[in-house]
Amino acid sequence: MKILLVEDEPSVAAFLHQGLTEQDYTVDLAADGLLGLHRAQSTQYDCLILDQMLPGLSGLEVCRQVRAHDPGVPILMLTALGETDDKIRGLDAGADDYLVKPFSFSELLARIRALVRRRTEAPAPAAVLRLADLSLDPATKRVERAGQPVQLTAREFALLEYLLRHQGHVVSRADLLEHVWDLSFDTGSNVIDVYINFLRKKLDKGFEPKLIHTLVGMGYALRING
Repeated sequence: MKILLVEDEPSVAAFLHQGLTEQDYTVDLAADGLLGLHRAQSTQYDCLILDQMLPGLSGLEVCRQVRAHDPGVPILMLTALGETDDKIRGLDAGADDYLVKPFSFSELLARIRALVRRRTEAPAPAAVLRLADLSLDPATKRVERAGQPVQLTAREFALLEYLLRHQGHVVSRADLLEHVWDLSFDTGSNVIDVYINFLRKKLDKGFEPKLIHTLVGMGYALRING
């Protein structure tokens, strides 16, 4: 499997290159964002690992441009920026996962395996998902509420799709972390609450009935009645 590592800290880059190579991965290195973007757009990779703070071009901008060029390539953001807002910016830029430095190398390997596995698994049938006047089309990525189009980010769309596929059931935070974000973030992070609030503002505000419900201590449910 071929990985592109975009990392400007020589010691970190050397450590990761050696560790990944010992796991039989082929690793290309780029020490700045411009070179990383060029390599990502000129070579087919199985996974990209991006630092967020890079010279030349930020990891966020590299991620955005790579995602526009190749919507399917798995991208892992690896950075020292660990606040919830940092994670949201990385995920909204198109990253599939976000790992904060310092990190466990074994966890990095597990996340890479999960990202690649998700890409290679056969997709589920793309039937339109519905609840009340809400609809989501997995094939066209179109969401509507009461006939009005709703614009969602990639992560908001993935979260809503998972909730719709489990409508009527209580979905725990652990379920969402595992299935929407692949692996667990820091358990103290409120990133899920932030994204649930994003969905509420776009899907429930100004509409009836309210569809997104919080069950304190248990999780969330997408259903007509609270």
